[in-house]
Amino acid sequence: MRKGYLLKNGCVLSMDARIGQYKRADVLIQDSLITAIQPNIEVSDADIEVIDASDMIIMPGLVDTHRHMWESLVKTAGTNWSLPVYLQNLYYGAMGSKLRPQDSYIANLLGSLEALNAGVTTVLDWSMPYSAEHTDELIRGLQDAGIRAVFAHGVPGETIYWNRESKLSYPENVRGVKEQYFSSNDQLLTYGLAIRGPEFSHWDTTVQDIQLAEELDAICSMHVGFGSWGSADRSISRMYEAGLLGPRINVVHGNTMGMDEFKMLADSGASLSVTPEVEMMMGHGYPATGYFLEHGGTPTLGVDVVTSTGGDMFSQMKFALQAERSRTNEYLLQQGEMPGELSLKASQVLRFATSAGSRALGLEQKTGSLTPGKEADVIMIRTTDLNLFPVHDPIGAVVQFANPSNVDTVFVAGKPVKREGKLLHVNLDEVRRKAMQSTEYLLTQYRMSDADRVVFS
Repeated sequence: MRKGYLLKNGCVLSMDARIGQYKRADVLIQDSLITAIQPNIEVSDADIEVIDASDMIIMPGLVDTHRHMWESLVKTAGTNWSLPVYLQNLYYGAMGSKLRPQDSYIANLLGSLEALNAGVTTVLDWSMPYSAEHTDELIRGLQDAGIRAVFAHGVPGETIYWNRESKLSYPENVRGVKEQYFSSNDQLLTYGLAIRGPEFSHWDTTVQDIQLAEELDAICSMHVGFGSWGSADRSISRMYEAGLLGPRINVVHGNTMGMDEFKMLADSGASLSVTPEVEMMMGHGYPATGYFLEHGGTPTLGVDVVTSTGGDMFSQMKFALQAERSRTNEYLLQQGEMPGELSLKASQVLRFATSAGSRALGLEQKTGSLTPGKEADVIMIRTTDLNLFPVHDPIGAVVQFANPSNVDTVFVAGKPVKREGKLLHVNLDEVRRKAMQSTEYLLTQYRMSDADRVVFS
């Protein structure tokens, strides 16, 4: 095995303000780390492979701060689902409750491979296992894929979306899971809690769950302020006044939060995961991207559910950018004005999907930017593909033009997991076979609503 790689003559988007961007430069990867970024690096070490990146954009791997990874098994099923229909089909004793441990494994493996193929090197898997065995297999799926991930350990879907008077405590095995799988921070997988939060559990339960996350030194993620559930709850205000907000808190969606609550969230250092495509489609509310920015925060982005959208971050960057531009443009049009400069820049959105995402997940010392000393989570995007060529603005090309097919090469912690457009170290035919077995089994256990499904003869 080679000890390193030299990526030569690429267009480098470092996402590190101290390093900046290079029209043409080299990136040196040794062992698991980025060790140098500059033009004209020369190496004589035979253990370092030189890769021609002259027609590539070199940038950090993308960071998805909110995804339900297991739903890879029901991909494309929900293109006509509202949020209530989605919940009825996957939770409340529906499809999600029928998973066997082996289904959980292949679901997380398949979902992780989809992410890696699309240049997503880091993901928060907001997980709702039904047993200790399911937990083991979900974690094993992430491990075998070779992705960097926060395993956000939750409770079953029936408990998550039960009722706000729920006082059920967190599973007793969380400390054991942390000790067994996440005793070291020097690994690709880290531990988090996917808690019910104040809109889906009793207040005392929320307090206990946040305190547990503090004890476990874990990211604490919760759904807040989306759909009619959060329209008048003032959950963020209550947590702020109780001193519960802080950098380890990750709020998902936040569409219906009060304007002052966005400032509370930003001032506390807590993060916000916006999943713009699903939010606009399913009825969560308008994406809160601009509201958080206007109050001093930097949002992050997530795919959320691949039942209803593709598992790539290029789509989410584009949706976030254009949804926010549309909001501010519409305001100007109502005043009888035309927009001059657009309100949100592509460079800001690329930051949401890289360095801001890594910071939200507590991984900013490891990933999120091309910085010497950080682990080498690096992707290379072909600029000769017809949907990108010729590239005048590399950042704009990534945010508004690129798609997963343009991702040529992916490294995670210095290990190549995709080269020349193909995933490595995996038998995709076998993965597909096992995924189909699990999908067919699940369909014998629960029939999803198909009122809007096209019937083919």
